[in-house]
Amino acid sequence: MASMLWILLPVFVAAGSALLAFYIMQAKLEVAVSKERETLAEANAIIRSQEKIVEEKVKSAEESAMRKSLEQFLGEFRVEERHYMRENKSMFLNRKALVLQERLFFRNIPLSNWVEHEMVVEEGSDIKGLAKQASIFATRSLSSDEMRQNARLLKGGGEARTA
Repeated sequence: MASMLWILLPVFVAAGSALLAFYIMQAKLEVAVSKERETLAEANAIIRSQEKIVEEKVKSAEESAMRKSLEQFLGEFRVEERHYMRENKSMFLNRKALVLQERLFFRNIPLSNWVEHEMVVEEGSDIKGLAKQASIFATRSLSSDEMRQNARLLKGGGEARTA
């Protein structure tokens, strides 16, 4: 029996050492795998943030290109304008009128026919101011009354309400 113990004791010690080495190596492997997973998670987070940044840059570049092309397109519209004074003389009445003619162009292509406005001019009035006021193609700012009226139209669903 003692001889059997001396034969099996080294086998048990070897099996125990092998089992202990296996668990130690398994723990080292788990630590290495967790470190790799952590590095991989950080790399994925960096990649996702870079993708978002690239998407935002592409979107802003597209928007700026669209805005620039629209501004360039709108910049090619122009208004050709001419005006002259017309006098109507009759027996008792001498009347001066400012005749304003306008037409809209895109590059060199006329988009409209000549639009003519005739305005009676009084002595000492501002002819350029009168021409600007009568222009249909020139931009002008809205008065406060017109802005209030437009706001009412927008709120009221298109119904005109007067105060």
